[in-house]
Parts: sequence; structure tokens; C-alpha cells
Amino acid sequence: MTTRRVLVSGYGALTGFGLGAACLRRALFDGEHAFVPVTRFETRAYRSKLAAQSSYQHDEVAACVDCAREAIRMSGCDPANAAMLLGTSGDIAALDRFWSQGLDTGAAVDDALRSVPAVMVETIARTLGIRGRRLAFTNACVASTSALAYAGELISSGREETVVCGGSSLLSQVFFALFDAGRAMSPRGRLRPFARDRDGLLLGDGVAFLVLESEQHLRERRGAALAELAGWGISSDAFHVCQPDPSGQGLARAARQALRRAGVEPHAVGYVNAHGTGTPLNDRAESNALRLVFGAQASCVPLSSTKGATGHTLEAAGAVEAVIGVLALTEHKLPPCVGHEEPDPECGALDLVTKTRAAPALDNVLSLNAAFGGVNAALLLRRAPQPSWEAAL
Repeated sequence: MTTRRVLVSGYGALTGFGLGAACLRRALFDGEHAFVPVTRFETRAYRSKLAAQSSYQHDEVAACVDCAREAIRMSGCDPANAAMLLGTSGDIAALDRFWSQGLDTGAAVDDALRSVPAVMVETIARTLGIRGRRLAFTNACVASTSALAYAGELISSGREETVVCGGSSLLSQVFFALFDAGRAMSPRGRLRPFARDRDGLLLGDGVAFLVLESEQHLRERRGAALAELAGWGISSDAFHVCQPDPSGQGLARAARQALRRAGVEPHAVGYVNAHGTGTPLNDRAESNALRLVFGAQASCVPLSSTKGATGHTLEAAGAVEAVIGVLALTEHKLPPCVGHEEPDPECGALDLVTKTRAAPALDNVLSLNAAFGGVNAALLLRRAPQPSWEAAL
């Protein structure tokens, strides 16, 4: 159990819908998707041609600065003494330029050095005037979820008062080629989470940051809480280098940790934002994990995967989907599983949200992520508590 409450006071995001969390909010609840023909690089050699590519013209460091600045501005906090945690694999496009354009130019070397995860987080923090501890997390698709979990640990244990925390992954030819070669991407250009005819994932631009604060710190500066990061859990089943454990036990273990830390019973979860990559193996394994966590009630818990709208944002997935969890709590709406049509009977009975659904009584959101190597992570976001100073008015 946490010893101090961890509250969300701001967020910012860049997705295929554009820069700014407002773009994500509008498109998400309108049931749109962001998939377009890729123009950032040539795709003639690849089976897949689409991704949730944004029109953002700057590099990944600049995107992180823009999104973190949006979160800080919304929060109203002073970032000077905050910590900064970032989940990322680095600016892969910059590293690709380094290797392809030659190793003997000073500009290429500087570009490559700036793209290393540890250097990225230092650069972003320095640009924003953040002087606290700075850490980069590189554990694939749970990188930013892990960063958020560690931020929760730092604040709940009293080691930090404010953490600016997020993740980043802009569409790069390197990862696009790797996923295409592994036949993981949908050749038909549609990401259909939990659907009978799903045939793969699609990638997307994703950068997102949240400002997390201790309740005491937020109260002292009279800030406003948007939500509470009430629980988190991480597990590793090491089942396979890239396939999920079909039993779902590892992901279920992470989800149970998050619920236990939050003091929330499974029946109190009002919405699950699933990892839901739209690949046959992942969705089936995740369905089994849900049955392990929720038992006979698994078919009654509203569920969607927002990757059907944003694409898979890799290292940024946990942060992007945490922002979506906060939006669900503050907007009192459940985002739809865009692209889903006919349910897959092998996934079992699920309450899939296929159209935006009103949720006026939504109190708890469970967000799930998984990564190659058998790593699993879960976050439990709770409706923001009423500030004590407002309750006294």
C-alpha cells in the first residue's frame, strides 16, 4: 500500500492526431483513428504502408519538451526541483541518420549523442529548468509504464514531491522495417483489437508526459488534482523473447499488484484500457489475464484498446494510455475500441466498448501494458479526491 497519495496535476501529449492533449481528447471520443499513408520515409519495400503518423516536424527531444511543457503549464507547478523520468529507446531516426550518413561528420556525431536515452532526458530536463534526479527507462513497450510506476514509488515513499514523467516514440524507418519483417503489422492497414479478423498491429507517433505530485505538495501550493495514480505493478514471466505467455499469468500478476497497492477490489474497476495490440497471440493472452484477475465478472468490465485509434506507440504506450485514463476519468467517458468489428470467440465474452460510452460513475481505470521478453506492467488510476481546502469552503 502507498504511504502518500500520488496525484496527477497535468498532462501533455503528441499522437498521430496532432500536438496537444486536446487533439487526442477530441479524436478519441469521436471514435476516429489516426492512420495515414506513411510519408516520413519510403515504404515501397514493406508489406504495410500505414501508421498513425503526425504532422510534427521536429525531432523527438523537441517533442518531449513540447509535451512536458504542456503538462507543466496545465499543472501550474514549479518544475525546478522536480524529478524527470522518461521511457524511450532514444531518437531512433537520429541514430539511423548517424549510421547511414557516415561516422566522420561532427554534426552526425552530435545528432547521435543527443539521441541516446540518458542524454535525451538530461537535455529535456535542462531545457525545462528541471534540476532534480533524471532517469531513462528503456524496457521496450512498458518503458513509460515503468517510469510512471517508479515515479509513484518515489513520491509515495517521500523521496520526491514532484515528478515530470512520460514516454516517447516517434515513427522511425528502423522500427517500421523490423515490425514489418517480423510480419507483426497488419497488411490490410487496420488495427482491430480483440476482433476475429485481426491480423496485426500498426505503429504510431506517441509522446506523453504527466506531472505527478504528492498530495501534501499539491495542497500546499493550492493546485488541482486531475486524478490519482493509486496503484502500479510490474512482473516478468520470461515466457518467450517476443510471444506473450498464452495463460496471461504474468500480466494478471502485474494487474493484481496494482489493485492491491491501490486497495481496490476487482469489482470496483470501471474500465480497462487493454494493451490490445491487435495481434492474434497478444489479445488472446490478455483475455486470459483478464479472466484470471476478474474471474466470472470478466465479461462485465468495460474494456477497449485505444491502440485502434493511436496505433502502437511502443515505449510511449504506457504514458499515452495513462493520459487517456485521466481523460476517461475527467470526461466521464469510455473511449472506443476503434476498428473492432466481429468479436473473436477465442478471446471469450468481453464487454468491448465499440462506441464512446458515458460513464458518470467511473472511479477506477486499469491500464495494462506488455513488452517483448515477458515484461508486464499495470497502472490503476482513480478519480481525483476532493482537495481538503475545497471541502472546507
